Amino acid sequence: MSAPTPTTPFPARGRLAGIDFGTVRLGVAISDPRRTLASPYSNYTRSGPAADARYFQQLVAREDVVGFVVGLPVHMSGEESEKCRQARAFGAWLSEATGCPVRFFDERYTTREAELLLGEAHMTRKKRKRRLDMIAAQLLLAGYLESDQQGAAPAPLNDR
Repeated sequence: MSAPTPTTPFPARGRLAGIDFGTVRLGVAISDPRRTLASPYSNYTRSGPAADARYFQQLVAREDVVGFVVGLPVHMSGEESEKCRQARAFGAWLSEATGCPVRFFDERYTTREAELLLGEAHMTRKKRKRRLDMIAAQLLLAGYLESDQQGAAPAPLNDR
């Protein structure tokens, strides 16, 4: 199997994982195999390249993940931030570590929307904080699944 490139399409079938990127913690969501539903999966606290690679390799094997969608925290103007550049570098690393193709998707508002959803739930602040990143990842992945970009080669962010 050849290594995926930025233009490698997702396989036609199989689960996708959405990643709400953070430098310390990552929210993870998983789609069903038919890619119609996104569900929160976990929050992962980063532990270094080797441990992180093991976590994602195990995720791919355990959940039959065939590709990743990594959120890009784009500025309101549409310009990419420094955190976007970090997310893109993470995506390149993730593709290399797992052998799976990676797509990037504008994640503006997902964390805020997750905060609003969790605020409506009657749970403690601590419980809301524990769920925030994986709910943001779920919203990101659901947005991607509903978009017309699913399975297509990635377009430059400014073309949306």
